[in-house]
Amino acid sequence: MFNVASRDAVRDGALSDTARLAQTQRDAAGLVDVAARVRHARGALHVRPPRIWTYGALVLALTFGGLPDAHASQGADASVSAPAPLIDEPANTSHTEVAVLAGGCFWGVQGVLSHVHGVTRVVSGYSGGSRWTAHYERVSDGDTGHAEAVEVTFDPAQISYGRLLQVFFSVVFDPTARNAQGDDEGTQYRSAIFARDDTQRRIASAYLVQLERAHVYRAPIATDIEPYTGFYAAEPYHQDYMARHADSPYIVANDAPKLDALRARFPALYREPTPTTHVAAQ
Repeated sequence: MFNVASRDAVRDGALSDTARLAQTQRDAAGLVDVAARVRHARGALHVRPPRIWTYGALVLALTFGGLPDAHASQGADASVSAPAPLIDEPANTSHTEVAVLAGGCFWGVQGVLSHVHGVTRVVSGYSGGSRWTAHYERVSDGDTGHAEAVEVTFDPAQISYGRLLQVFFSVVFDPTARNAQGDDEGTQYRSAIFARDDTQRRIASAYLVQLERAHVYRAPIATDIEPYTGFYAAEPYHQDYMARHADSPYIVANDAPKLDALRARFPALYREPTPTTHVAAQ
């Protein structure tokens, strides 16, 4: 999409001002193409303006200074070392388990959690509202009660619910942001744990208390535990978006650093995923 050789030459000062201007114009044309592609992927006219500014910042960085630090778009190193849960479920080999979590745009949440050992399936979708409003165009209005969420199927013999929460709170999202993640704003981008039973609710509640007492974050935690009322799979074009569009400027700026953080902070849990999330919207 962007001319890497030309970008490197600009960074090294090897191009003339004229060539630099020409390259900037070409990258600007690429920006228009990126915006058009994302508008289509994220539901026609429902792309929030701040995301387009993210692309603009990337064009300038690529043209004049190379890529920023991996976490620059999220403020230095956005990941933390969340402690292991003190209260958790025992290992169970008799069944799989399902967790429903929300942490902003589901592209990155799905993409990162798909790389966690013991996770067998991750589906992007909506939770918190009714079946009748579980469509991207409506959820984007921010008044449906839905959050962009993921349904995570995992093997509790390999990774427990509490351990999954530890990964989630360490590298996937900013739990101190209220109704927002980065440039994405609105109740649909809130962070939430949709506890599916009393055991999940007990573990999640204890872990939030543990995180607050450990002073892991510099601000109070805004993540809520919400009643689980159902999960509705998102449109097919949202599924596995991060894996299928790894070079997208939005993914590069916002989600690739989270995958790097997962690999660095949890090397024993990192794995290459098996693509099993292609589903039809309900």
